[in-house]
Amino acid sequence: MGQNVAVFGAYGHTGRFVVTELRDRGFVPLLVGRDEGRLQALAASGLEYRVASVDDPASLDQALTGAAAVINCAGPFASTAAPVIEAALRTGIPYVDVAAEIEANVDTFTHFTDRARAAGVAVVPAMAFFGGLGDLLVTTAMGDWTAADEAHVAYGLNSWHPTAGTLAAGAVSRERRDGHRVRYTGGRLDYYVDGGDLPRTEWDFPAPTGRRTVLGDFTMADVVTVPSHLSIPEVRTYMTIDAARDLAAPSTPAPAAVDELGRSAQTFTVDVIVRSGDTRRRVIASGRDIYAISAPLAVEAVHRILGGRTRTSGVASAGAIFDAPDFLRALSAQITLDIF
Repeated sequence: MGQNVAVFGAYGHTGRFVVTELRDRGFVPLLVGRDEGRLQALAASGLEYRVASVDDPASLDQALTGAAAVINCAGPFASTAAPVIEAALRTGIPYVDVAAEIEANVDTFTHFTDRARAAGVAVVPAMAFFGGLGDLLVTTAMGDWTAADEAHVAYGLNSWHPTAGTLAAGAVSRERRDGHRVRYTGGRLDYYVDGGDLPRTEWDFPAPTGRRTVLGDFTMADVVTVPSHLSIPEVRTYMTIDAARDLAAPSTPAPAAVDELGRSAQTFTVDVIVRSGDTRRRVIASGRDIYAISAPLAVEAVHRILGGRTRTSGVASAGAIFDAPDFLRALSAQITLDIF
């Protein structure tokens, strides 16, 4: 019997992918959430479930009892990350989440770095498509460099049908920013007011994505994960304009499964360029379905933490705690990787 891994928010869109990935990898998912009816339905295949709420610390402690680790898939993470991390620290087990929210990830580094390190507990935020994958790619591109002048992460999504969780998290982030935009420049997060449209540029993705118009300063969680351990004063992220329009349009439907794995038809290319002086290094990853790919990223992280294949403890991004090139090679069944 494999180790029990608690999945908080197990019945959500990404949570279901994580549960399936855990089972495929030989772990035993422990289903956790606040909606007992949805937990029961998911547990019909023979899994154990436990009802818990972030408003009830005792219920979280009970839910994590007997688990070797916890993966938090329940957004908005501004509300769930801190209570679940607190419970993980109380029970002494590693914590991984799939948060794409910039401010929630900043909160995790700010409030838990010292405590998690003192407890010797690994806490890995943003271990997902946004934040985690980009950080692994930038770290791989850096190679033997100890510093770089800038890093660019361009997201070539052919579409973006957001989940209800993505929309809720976006609403929370917009409320927290109070009309400000955010970017990482000059070695810090810069919150600024700009009523104009985001800048547009053309980005030459490799085939089959090809040349696409992207929005600059479409800022994602990489601006938290990458600078947390790499000396790069300028970290910029970009999004294909078609995907950004999908995300913003109220009529865009939720993701729809088109294969036996439950993945959507969405494809992605993540193109990373790191520059130091006149030298540029480039790493490109491509695959399918940004929500589905978050599952192998999070589960591989748990697998490595529980197996002692980590470089540090406490709060750490994917690129800081894991051997980034080796981690990416482990996902060769899901991600095609090219290093230039």
